[in-house]
Amino acid sequence: MSWEFTLLDALQCIHTPVLDKLMVSVTFLGDAGWFWIALGVLLLFTKKYRKKRIKMIGFNIPIYIEGSLDCIEEAIKSRKICGDGEFTKKCSKWMEDKFNATKVLLTTSCTDALEMAAILLNLQPGDEVIMPSYTFVSTADAFIMVGAKVVFVDINSKTMNIDENKIEEAITPKTKAIAVVHYAGISPDMDKIMKIAKKHNLKVVEDAAQGFMAKYKGKYLGTIADLGCYSFHETKNYSMGEGGAIVINDPSLIERAEIIREKGTNRNKFFRGEIDKYTWVDYGSSYLPSELNCAYLYPQLEKAEEINNARLSAWNYYKENLQELEDEEKITLQYVPEYSTHNAHMFYIKAKSLEERTALIKYLKGNGIQAVFHYIPLHDSPAGKRFGRFNGEDKYTTSESEKLVRLPMYYGLTKEDQDKVIKAIKEFYEKN
Repeated sequence: MSWEFTLLDALQCIHTPVLDKLMVSVTFLGDAGWFWIALGVLLLFTKKYRKKRIKMIGFNIPIYIEGSLDCIEEAIKSRKICGDGEFTKKCSKWMEDKFNATKVLLTTSCTDALEMAAILLNLQPGDEVIMPSYTFVSTADAFIMVGAKVVFVDINSKTMNIDENKIEEAITPKTKAIAVVHYAGISPDMDKIMKIAKKHNLKVVEDAAQGFMAKYKGKYLGTIADLGCYSFHETKNYSMGEGGAIVINDPSLIERAEIIREKGTNRNKFFRGEIDKYTWVDYGSSYLPSELNCAYLYPQLEKAEEINNARLSAWNYYKENLQELEDEEKITLQYVPEYSTHNAHMFYIKAKSLEERTALIKYLKGNGIQAVFHYIPLHDSPAGKRFGRFNGEDKYTTSESEKLVRLPMYYGLTKEDQDKVIKAIKEFYEKN
């Protein structure tokens, strides 16, 4: 192969606006193609076409704790990697002990934990579940999968959680449950919600995907209602890549939860020696996470307080240094009620409008900072209109969602990077 073609092959791996156009032309130039290739190389390395590289501060970096690989290796050597091995048991026990939870079962995701919750509540086609529209799709998907209809209600503009005062007016004879989302690791008024549920004989599910290690009036989120669900996705405070857990606070649901999680079999009772053989007894699926995933999670649980304190420190640093912008009424900072002990899952600010938010995110990106907006309200989506309805007035759900900006937040975020974020935000508001 001639050197021209060798060079051509190499250049196909490089993508710049200039070269991409040249490469299209080269194929039509025959023997003269090599000349244009050489010209392209020259242009690539001239200052005129060389882009200035800016270090990007990522919105999220998945957590890694020293010793994780050792645990994974230990799991591999145990020859038990499919699930419910020693690390799965250690993770479950840690949560049960730490949170004073009745029963915790690890799952393949928080979505699957929510699906298990929907099955455990015996929801049927036509049943209704009340929830906020400002949430991730999994909150709704889990209940739709069993045929239920979701009824969205407005949010509290301060907490971005379900408005407790809007729940009761959405209740109908078809209502069977309330799904509560602990947005940003901050809960709504759970006392009020549980009182409403008791009054109307409804079950309550906590979507505590963002609430691990956070508390409501001293009680850990996920342990207050009938069922709680955690996420250990890579964007969460504690991660196993993909994974979750279901907290069973109603003891009467434990046995069936184990069966559903094990493909509908009573295999767990067999392993405990309670029966001499196991069989298919109920609906179920494979909700067991890999032992390797649990091995990655466990070292984080052992350092849970250290991780939590580090995130809180970063959160407080943002708040202290951006407070003046709120005092000047240029932005709104994240609100934390007195009853809440949050977990610094995220730090967000609110701009004045969608247009201002768009401009701010663009400005931050231009300065090497990845900031993002969050959920698009579910009730406005095609599936939301098909599988649910919005009860009452959308006073805050849409308008507040259009203002929210999430800043970089992760374990290991440095003050140097935070200072860069803070400086860029202040510069934006000085110019606008």
